[in-house]
Amino acid sequence: MRYNEKELLSLSRQRAEKAAELSMRGPKKGSVLKKRLVKLVVNFLFYFRTDEEEPIGALLLEHCKVTKEEEKGFSIHFVDEPDRKYVFQCTSREQCDEWVEALTNASYEFMRKNLIFYRNEILKMTGKDPLAQYGISEGFRFQLEPPAF
Repeated sequence: MRYNEKELLSLSRQRAEKAAELSMRGPKKGSVLKKRLVKLVVNFLFYFRTDEEEPIGALLLEHCKVTKEEEKGFSIHFVDEPDRKYVFQCTSREQCDEWVEALTNASYEFMRKNLIFYRNEILKMTGKDPLAQYGISEGFRFQLEPPAF
């Protein structure tokens, strides 16, 4: 994936939907859990050393699976790289559940499916496309029905 480093750094400084100090282990063999400040901003998960302001890494939460690992832990792995797994340890089961839900709901694809669902529901109830009032041309709207795979 291509990205602009300055824009990514700017995004990492925006207000987070969720942030906490978690223990984290990267995908390298032999890596150990380390305390990291973890911030969810839109569909990026940034992680920082606890004493630094610039992120040491970022995960784009697309085409990934968030899995509850144990009572207080969860992992993220990417569909096209199942062996590349990031593991996180929370301080409580409740915190872990909140992170799993927030990360699962952060992807563009999840938001797109919700938009399609609610757009269809409004169309059924009112007979009107809710996006038409904003002058969004037909060519730029989301499909009313998700594409069949």
